[in-house]
Amino acid sequence: MELKEILQHVDHTLLSQSATWEQIQQICDDAVKYETASICIPPSYVKQAREYLDTLALTQEPAVCTVIGFPNGYNTTAVKEFETKDAIANGADEIDMVINIGWVKDQKYDCLLDEIRTLKAACGSKILKVIIETCLLTDEEKVRLCEVVTEAGADFIKTSTGFSTAGATFDDVALFAKHVGKNVKIKAAGGISSLDDAAHFLELGASRLGTSRIVKIAKAQALHS
Repeated sequence: MELKEILQHVDHTLLSQSATWEQIQQICDDAVKYETASICIPPSYVKQAREYLDTLALTQEPAVCTVIGFPNGYNTTAVKEFETKDAIANGADEIDMVINIGWVKDQKYDCLLDEIRTLKAACGSKILKVIIETCLLTDEEKVRLCEVVTEAGADFIKTSTGFSTAGATFDDVALFAKHVGKNVKIKAAGGISSLDDAAHFLELGASRLGTSRIVKIAKAQALHS
């Protein structure tokens, strides 16, 4: 798979606590140059990033993606709903929400279903991705969440925040592809560090990749070409 094709599936990501506007602006510039699907940035930078991208007067901007209930997911639904509406008002195109893992362990799947539906309603026509943090779950829980995310009408199921004990695995993306509904896409995120891995995640059924390293690889290749 060609690098250019892989980049078209990348959510170019910077979510570190110490992220500065200068670094976020660089993420924007890189996303434009390498034609990534989106930038994935902290909510506090969404408005500034949207305004910056708009000043570039591009024929096609990368989508602006941000995170909700991040990274632990145990905010109340009302807080997540407010965060979502605020992010969209500030110019976000895509929302990556973190589920309440405790509810999974308590088997409160109805609560999870209601929360995802609430956030999807808040998103309207904007894209909602649901982060289930696979490294903290059993395969049985992952399968059940594929069903919940599908029933709730979300657009994507996503493996990981990148802030827990592990990130995306091939096995998890393959499991998602087997059990998620036909209208739900898959985002692999966390620890994707090579072009071979990125390509394999896409071959297994992912259509988005949450990573910063693929653009770094593209930059390195450009320097040596």
